[in-house]
Amino acid sequence: MSYEIEKSDSEWKEELTAEEYRVLRKKGTELAFSGELVHNKDKGVYTCAGCGQELFTSGEKFDSGSGWPSFWDAIDRDRIEFKRDLSHSMVRTEIVCARCGGHLGHVFDDGPRPTGKRYCVNSAALHFEKKE
Repeated sequence: MSYEIEKSDSEWKEELTAEEYRVLRKKGTELAFSGELVHNKDKGVYTCAGCGQELFTSGEKFDSGSGWPSFWDAIDRDRIEFKRDLSHSMVRTEIVCARCGGHLGHVFDDGPRPTGKRYCVNSAALHFEKKE
């Protein structure tokens, strides 16, 4: 797949922290409840840590109890790419940034209304921009 922002592996390693690189580029998962954005209650926008694209707002964030930041919808679903993930003997839907291809997490069908979705995202895949 071709993305608007494409960089070499060495460029990503240079620009991202070790944890951001592991999650975004190697499809890693941070430990539950370890991410700095899990309990964030500030108002603002969550952006892709790889390319800065705005993905989620605080208005769609909810406490799922899962240990990862959870959102019931994205700012625009065209900013997220959905991929079938058969890893770890499970069938899941992986979500990646549609602009740079960075792994964000997974989406599940156990979220609140109105969408019923739970976008379960690694804190390391996101940056937060506080807005009033």
